[in-house]
Amino acid sequence: MTTRKAFALRVDEKTYAAMQRWANDDLRSLNSQIEFVLRDALRKSGRLPKRPDKQ
Repeated sequence: MTTRKAFALRVDEKTYAAMQRWANDDLRSLNSQIEFVLRDALRKSGRLPKRPDKQ
């Protein structure tokens, strides 16, 4: 199991509302949506290894 770190994140109201709508659309919590978006951006920028292909 991975260890998680907690930290405060300050965003403007419009960004917060847009992320909350996106999370609702994807049936995720806001926290899970933020983690998903961050991991995706890190993968796409080459800063995290890509997921192994599922067989």
